[in-house]
Amino acid sequence: MHTVWTFHSAASLVYGPGSLDRLGESLRTIAARRVFLVTDAILKKLGLVDRVVALLRAASVECQVFDEGRAEPALHLVERAVAVAQPFAPDAVIGLGGGSNMDVAKFTAVLLRHGGRPHDYLGDGKIPGPTVPVVCIPTTAGTGSEVSGAAAFTDTDRRVKVGSLSNWLRPAIALVDPDLTLSCPPKVTADSGIDALTHAVEAYTAVDFADFPLPAGERSVYQGRHPLSDLTAGRAIELVGQHLVNAVRDGSDRTARDGMMLAATLAGMAFSNSGVALVHALEYPVGGATDCSHGEGNGLLLPHVMQFNLPARRAEFARIAGCLGAKPEAEEAVAAVFRLQEAIGIPRRLRDLSVREEQLPDFAEKAFALQRMLRVNPRPVTVESLLGIYQSAY
Repeated sequence: MHTVWTFHSAASLVYGPGSLDRLGESLRTIAARRVFLVTDAILKKLGLVDRVVALLRAASVECQVFDEGRAEPALHLVERAVAVAQPFAPDAVIGLGGGSNMDVAKFTAVLLRHGGRPHDYLGDGKIPGPTVPVVCIPTTAGTGSEVSGAAAFTDTDRRVKVGSLSNWLRPAIALVDPDLTLSCPPKVTADSGIDALTHAVEAYTAVDFADFPLPAGERSVYQGRHPLSDLTAGRAIELVGQHLVNAVRDGSDRTARDGMMLAATLAGMAFSNSGVALVHALEYPVGGATDCSHGEGNGLLLPHVMQFNLPARRAEFARIAGCLGAKPEAEEAVAAVFRLQEAIGIPRRLRDLSVREEQLPDFAEKAFALQRMLRVNPRPVTVESLLGIYQSAY
């Protein structure tokens, strides 16, 4: 039995509408004078990159822009970013965009400090020490990468998602401005928002920290649910229930945008301490084999995993149902998520993502290998039970 739990987040969180204007002030707290900015062509076209560069110049900070970011980034994109960054020798790395850009920024900072290849740092606890300081500026409300110790990528050779967990991956500064999501299109808003819900639900229903099945001699960023993860995850679920549909239907609704950005950040705080579990393990093979976004895959699988986990977490699912505006009964939580899927346009079936039924056994084998996630789940699984969940979602 474990008797001690811990809580980690970004070293500094700056939150609120208009907080982007505090970028120069924030960089002074880490003495950054040369920054490498990881972003993408869409944000450059929207003018946000120019706005950030102008703020940096006003603060007398030199900047090199890397705008080759893309959704569900491959590991070789990190190698490309590092090759561009090294001659510039930055003293900080900024990730501007969704979780993909922030994760590329995190791993760029790892390789700039420690060398090697991205593959060297995959898994739990593989990063040996502090990285070049990272500043994360999210433009979507979903991944929580701005406060997490996780980074996820696509291994194009094996056609599977891969990831890294380490408290050294947590940003030095999370600068979270909900106004930056106002231009986020409905589909990205929906996929990101249900990703935040998935993070919060998995954190809220994770195995208890006292029972976390960590093998002797092994350490993990994940530790199971505890009082502070419950607090952050529960509030995140409430905010999603109140604001996600409105944010998708009316992107100019500032109240909804603020609510969803706060939900994503709180959910990031929760899952990055307690852990993500079965939904994420099942999504990794799906995401690696299809063109779906991480949030879309998670959102499709979420209610099916909730149904599987109901016997182990009935009281928690009843509270989740209430947070989502439904009758506070365990089964109603599953029904509420199915209704939310429909309201925001999340695909209902794996076949809608062009998954073939004959792929499911291979997916189940790959998901079962992700024990760092599966041990967070409140109900034990087998390859057969994983296949059963895939089949229910097919």
